[in-house]
Amino acid sequence: MPFHPPNKSKTPPPEETFEEAAYLKALGEKQKLVSIKLQGGEILRGWIEYYDRNMLRLTREGAPNLFIFKSEIMYIAEGEITAPKVRRTKAAKPAPEGPLTPESSSAQ
Repeated sequence: MPFHPPNKSKTPPPEETFEEAAYLKALGEKQKLVSIKLQGGEILRGWIEYYDRNMLRLTREGAPNLFIFKSEIMYIAEGEITAPKVRRTKAAKPAPEGPLTPESSSAQ
């Protein structure tokens, strides 16, 4: 079977799809609960009330509303972000105690 190099006429996907504004608008109109993970690792929950090119406003119940710069956002997820489940391994068996030496038995 002869090797055919990849077709070089395909254009790469665009860097920007311009769907961000439509997505944020839909989340705001539905007052959909979102979780926003910031670059520092902090997770904020609420709904998006307002957005523009550089920032968004997160409205929260029982906490102050926040204006967040988009450059500080790692990602936005609909609903609650749950912590990853920790895989538990079987506990290691304790090391067997060695035979008692005359020095250790006399210290008791």
